[in-house]
Amino acid sequence: MLLSIPTPDEFIYVIALFVWVLFVSHYLCKRIYNALLRRGYEQNVAVYYNRKIIHILAGGLVSILVPFLFKSFTLIAILVTVLAIGNYLPHRSGRIWYWYQVKENMYEVHFIIMWGLIMGLGFLLGNLAIGVLPILFMSVGDGVTGLVRNMLYHRRTKSWWGNIAMALFCIPAGFLTFGVSGAVAGFAASLVEKLEFRWIDDNITVPLISFIILLALPMSGVPVFV
Repeated sequence: MLLSIPTPDEFIYVIALFVWVLFVSHYLCKRIYNALLRRGYEQNVAVYYNRKIIHILAGGLVSILVPFLFKSFTLIAILVTVLAIGNYLPHRSGRIWYWYQVKENMYEVHFIIMWGLIMGLGFLLGNLAIGVLPILFMSVGDGVTGLVRNMLYHRRTKSWWGNIAMALFCIPAGFLTFGVSGAVAGFAASLVEKLEFRWIDDNITVPLISFIILLALPMSGVPVFV
């Protein structure tokens, strides 16, 4: 259900997930940042690695667990709100978390908001797979893209090598979940990530476009998440 009274177990689960996200973003990534600087990596390279690690280990892993742990979106909505506000405030105060945030944009806030919106739509439609899959495209698919590009170019840039790596994840993941329609959505997500818009970043376009495609096309296959 979209909004209902959470069970006692769900309170435990949401606290555990919150602690996990904080561990990844504020402990693990900070240590990775310091380790990369000691090895001679530039600051922006270390930051970009961490952003993609958070994509995968926080956004991706949590999205996979949600269908198995929660029957209601209530506590997930609260978690998303807390994380979005918590990541917005450092930008507002001018004291960013330097090991994964950048002054130039608040894309990580967009990521959290879109994560919550798409997951919420999955709950609303009674089909969590249609929520989880676009989130995986955004988190794991785009995360892999960023890691590949960072390893090749040591800076934030757009290149087809990253999109090929993303497609190698997104197309099979989409096909295994929703058959041909899922594969089409995965291909579209991998393609649209390459496009740059002035005011809309790929944390918005990737999950939104793939979600719309999944709604528009007939879905086959046996979803892992129901």
